Amino acid sequence: MKRLLMLGGSHFQVPAIKKAREMGYYVITCDYLPENPGHKFSHEYHNVSTTDKEKVLNLAKELKIDGIVCYASDPAATTAAYVAEQLGLPTNPYKSVEILTNKDMFRKFLEENGFNVPRARGYSSINEAKKDFHNFKMPVMIKPVDSSGSKGVSKIDSIDSLEEKVEYALSFSRAKRFIIEEYIEKYGYQIEGDGFSVNGNLVFRCFANGHFENNSSNPFVPIGESWPYNMPTDIHNKIHYEIQRALSLLNMKTGAYNFDIRIDDKENVYLMEIGPRNGGNLIPQVTKYATGVDMVEFTIKAAMGEDCSDLTMIEPKGFWSCYMIHSEKEGMLKKVEIEESFKENNIVEFEMLYKPGDKVSAFTGSNGTLGTMILKYSSMEEMLEKMDNMSKWVKVIVE
Repeated sequence: MKRLLMLGGSHFQVPAIKKAREMGYYVITCDYLPENPGHKFSHEYHNVSTTDKEKVLNLAKELKIDGIVCYASDPAATTAAYVAEQLGLPTNPYKSVEILTNKDMFRKFLEENGFNVPRARGYSSINEAKKDFHNFKMPVMIKPVDSSGSKGVSKIDSIDSLEEKVEYALSFSRAKRFIIEEYIEKYGYQIEGDGFSVNGNLVFRCFANGHFENNSSNPFVPIGESWPYNMPTDIHNKIHYEIQRALSLLNMKTGAYNFDIRIDDKENVYLMEIGPRNGGNLIPQVTKYATGVDMVEFTIKAAMGEDCSDLTMIEPKGFWSCYMIHSEKEGMLKKVEIEESFKENNIVEFEMLYKPGDKVSAFTGSNGTLGTMILKYSSMEEMLEKMDNMSKWVKVIVE
């Protein structure tokens, strides 16, 4: 039985662990959280941090693995590429994965290669940033260079709150670095969703509309995604072309990607993030409902060196979304009220991660998700209206 090492065992990683077992592999999970739900589905678990490259490499050697997967986790993506490259296992180039998972390195790559990119620069200290601050046009975004799930992200209009927001960003950065970048006003919805390359060619992608709550504790954390992306085909193709150009320049091979992309009112494409891994928020699961394509299976096949050449572009059918149940404030969860017709007509899958009486935090990052929904709709209009006004249909009561 071939042995697959999977980095992490969080709720969003459970589908990949289950799928790997179903595919007949001996599945080993590791992270520093033994209570994570995924570990009870693997054959064996090791308490090793997924961001400690050398310790994971030693574990991989000891276990004589045949493949390594980082599913739906940016922080562990470099570890997976590093270990695979050291052991001669299938992977995208480590250096390229490093660029994609570090915001300042990625912005520099985009600028050097003639992509549309906001003015951005990385810093290690607040004093460096203060000296440079007058070079930026307001408003600007302050972000940790290496965090995922929109943790530690802020938007500011003046130098007055710079220090506070830099401290906030650094509290989520392992490298203790942050970037300042000019804010790009988006035209329409932010483009989210996943894609997959085979031998460097982007053979499949399923773009989604990104949904956010402006009055949220962190308005930059997506509350969900909806499919299909509501822009004309020529914009889909323009975005596809820009992603492909980036993948070719980075010499990417075979694997999954998660996108955060904006277009402006002149239809210029801004590649904000190309995460070298599947998306969280159940994006691969909804993609399967919409297209029939099992992105999780292809991710595992790629890691194990199996042929993925049968994957082709399939357009989504119907109207689908994922929604992250969350609270705007911290407190004790009393209940979640779901409107009756919404329950009957829209819910495909629904799972709560917290129960009444549990202490919950405000939704400042994807780690504040209280539960998940996969939803279906009869039209684009119904889908967008409901996703943009979800508090009418799903109410979280916190005391």
